[in-house]
Amino acid sequence: MACFMVKHGCGAVRPPYCTGMRILIISLLTVGSVLLAQEQPASIKVDVDLVNILTSVRDKRGGLIPNLQKEDFTILEDGKAQTIKYFTKETDLPLTIGLLVDVSGSQRNLIDIERSAASQFFRDVLRKKDLAFLISFGEENELLQDYTGSARLLTEGLGQLRVSSGVSGIHPGPVPTMGGPRGTVLYDAIYLAADEKLKNEVGRKAMIVFTDGEDEGSRLRIRDAIEAAQKADTICYVILIADRGGWYQGFGLGDMRKLAEETGGRVIEVGNNQEKLRQAFDQIQNELRSQYNLGYTPTNNKLDGSYRKIQIHAKGGDYKVQARQGYYAMGKD
Repeated sequence: MACFMVKHGCGAVRPPYCTGMRILIISLLTVGSVLLAQEQPASIKVDVDLVNILTSVRDKRGGLIPNLQKEDFTILEDGKAQTIKYFTKETDLPLTIGLLVDVSGSQRNLIDIERSAASQFFRDVLRKKDLAFLISFGEENELLQDYTGSARLLTEGLGQLRVSSGVSGIHPGPVPTMGGPRGTVLYDAIYLAADEKLKNEVGRKAMIVFTDGEDEGSRLRIRDAIEAAQKADTICYVILIADRGGWYQGFGLGDMRKLAEETGGRVIEVGNNQEKLRQAFDQIQNELRSQYNLGYTPTNNKLDGSYRKIQIHAKGGDYKVQARQGYYAMGKD
């Protein structure tokens, strides 16, 4: 049985303010079940009576389209048209945000930039009923701040960011084996944030990951991380940040794109440019405040555990619809 250790805040119950540390051992399923999950497409487990999808719509220049109506959308499930029964423009629904920051050796010179931009983001984006938490990941995952609506406490958490790396050098090699050195447990961190923190929350949920995209020593694979994020109904945004500009090209970029696309998020490349990083946060903030919520009852009402592929189209222009790509029809736990 595999496991990994995480420094945790104040347990599973989310208090309004929380400090301190606690050790939490997260036991995973057997290696066999993990490998089986890797062979299946990414999924989200939903109540099949009503499938809810949060989506953003952009024009060909990348501008958000905020004024569409219910009749402007069509939804296909496994290629079959569905009837939209629920439609709202989600501008004021509370947000739950998880910020994951890479503190491995390759990010050593970027932590101050990340800290400054993230602090400003929390001051700008958090409203009265919004909550956020902060996790750093390097050779292990550390919960620096549990759920809070306080930008001050989150900024204090950001002040605790420290380099954590089990390997030396700016650019360690790819993961050799599951038992190899633990330098950047990126996939484990995403899984943890989704499964332990976000899965049981309601409303709009987003995970923002600062990273160069490289994993070193995670117990889990990218497919497990994607599936956990989809089961948590969480949009994942990846901010690719690297000390040497775009050297991450060809390393973890493909995996990060899979994570973002299959959960309805985006990858934003900023290199080591602080202004681009601030712009990335502005884009994410605007996007999260300009979503449509579409709901439908599937014509296929069987709870057979099958994967259902979702396609959404918006009428009236050359628009790009950003939303999760499917779910497993397994009902609620």
